[in-house]
Amino acid sequence: MNPQDNPELQDIQMRLNAADSEVRRIALLDIADFEGDDHVPFIVASLQDPVAAVRAEAAKALEAFENSMSVAALIAVLDDPDPSVRQAAARSLHDLKNQESAQFIFPHLANPEASVRAALFRALRELRVMNSFEPALTGLIDEDATVRREAVAVLGYLKQPQALPALAALAANDTEAEVRRAAIGAIGFASGDAALPALLSGLSDSAWQVREEAAATIGKLRLKDAVEQLIGALSDNYWQVRLCAARALGRLGDPRSVPALIETLNHPISNLRKEAALALGEIGFAGALPALEQIETDPDPEVRKSVRLSIAQIRATDREAARHARERSRTNL
Repeated sequence: MNPQDNPELQDIQMRLNAADSEVRRIALLDIADFEGDDHVPFIVASLQDPVAAVRAEAAKALEAFENSMSVAALIAVLDDPDPSVRQAAARSLHDLKNQESAQFIFPHLANPEASVRAALFRALRELRVMNSFEPALTGLIDEDATVRREAVAVLGYLKQPQALPALAALAANDTEAEVRRAAIGAIGFASGDAALPALLSGLSDSAWQVREEAAATIGKLRLKDAVEQLIGALSDNYWQVRLCAARALGRLGDPRSVPALIETLNHPISNLRKEAALALGEIGFAGALPALEQIETDPDPEVRKSVRLSIAQIRATDREAARHARERSRTNL
């Protein structure tokens, strides 16, 4: 759009040069409402404004314009001295929707600033383009833990089996717990038992957050060969790990976990009692009914609700099994 043909746009451009910084900031809000890219250079120019609030507003405004000029400008602003401006630019990059924007990001992944590299990987995570795969693999060996974590997230979203060995190695060996935890979570895209060794290793990690993530991921993947290790995790020193282990055991449905889950029904933390009750209901083992009936009057209403649901679920499972047995009996007559 030619500014000469639009008096309103002309007025906004004049306000972008006003002495009052608040006038300039409001002008950026107004100019963002115009369609087309002709006025993007005016927004980009505002990224050099002496006032941080104006620069931050310009960075926010560029979110709507996914072209080479705006993306490159946002990347440059990730080096801004003011944290509010850097955060605004990072958010705008994170909100990119056009997958073609990735091509403007790739050349900047070697930026010397770790915070910039992390923000760019965060943007690539949302775009989910396959061309991000190799750069993300390279990002797994970045010297900065935050960058490694964001690179892991990219690979997790892409869900490529080729990434599994690198993610498993990171989950076992990275020096930072936050990276190991992210790698364990990203392994959740794996199929079959390919992820089992890394996840079992995660259950014995020194950081409870990693153990928690490993238990949750095992439950998500329903890895039946991890039952014994999950039963062991019900005795973890951290209740968060115990909770995820109980939830995972319910999903696996293995009767071997029933005694340990029954014991957990007496734990002082109500969330654990609740998860243990729900897990027993999922397993559907009739032998757990007496233990569940004993805590029907639990002081926590959420626990009582879970107990009632589980008792009903087990009885329904028992009735269904009896019905099938009768049908088989009649068939054999």
